[in-house]
Amino acid sequence: MSEQIAPVPGPGNALTHDRAVVITAAAGTGIGFAAAQRFAINGAKLTISDRHERRLEEAADRLEAEFGVRPHTVACDVTDQAQIDHLMDSAAERHGRIDVLVNNAGLGGTASVMEMTDDQWSSVLDVTLTSTFRATRSVLRHMIPQGSGAIVNNASVVGWRAQAGQAHYAAAKAGVMALTRASAMDVAPHGIRINAVSPSIAMHAHLAKVTSDDLLAQLSAQEAFGRAAEPWEIANVMVFLASDYASYMTGEVVSVSSQHA
Repeated sequence: MSEQIAPVPGPGNALTHDRAVVITAAAGTGIGFAAAQRFAINGAKLTISDRHERRLEEAADRLEAEFGVRPHTVACDVTDQAQIDHLMDSAAERHGRIDVLVNNAGLGGTASVMEMTDDQWSSVLDVTLTSTFRATRSVLRHMIPQGSGAIVNNASVVGWRAQAGQAHYAAAKAGVMALTRASAMDVAPHGIRINAVSPSIAMHAHLAKVTSDDLLAQLSAQEAFGRAAEPWEIANVMVFLASDYASYMTGEVVSVSSQHA
């Protein structure tokens, strides 16, 4: 049996050169925007989405100023299947195909399970887990006919590790992990890969706004390097999973962390 030669991704080894990439929740300063930057550096054709139209356009302005190309923008509420379908259809119309989907949308919060309301539980599960399912189902309408594609989901080590006040978020992220593994088996015969990253803590402005300084300090101190990750350090692994360098990986959840989960 002859040995196959591994593909070299793109000019200058750009990992996602000319790939059409869709990223949800990409406005602002978090992992989604960092992913947009890293995919742009690696030659991707971007469609970015967020429910906040003003912040979405501001993110596009920043990316255009940095890279000289304005990404396609589509406002989208990931709790609405019709809006998700519009996002995927618009991206495919703009770029002719969809090669990569990054499911980054998520919603957190802190509440004891004894006091958590149905609305708190349902909203976190809907935005974090069910939206990942909705977007995956929607993008497959485009990926299956072309016989290729990569989906990268954003999970969390909280899906593995106990943390007080996080029952809804932990259940949602554990669900993202299970969805990643099971859906990968469904679509492997179509040449499509589905993987996930599982960050521990990535510091950005929105997290700092919704999390106490004491908790952030505690979580950062637990890391082997004594600090939180930068969002681009998570985004680097997303780009890898979307690239041909991860061509034999599917159904995997990669812990992007400096500690044992």
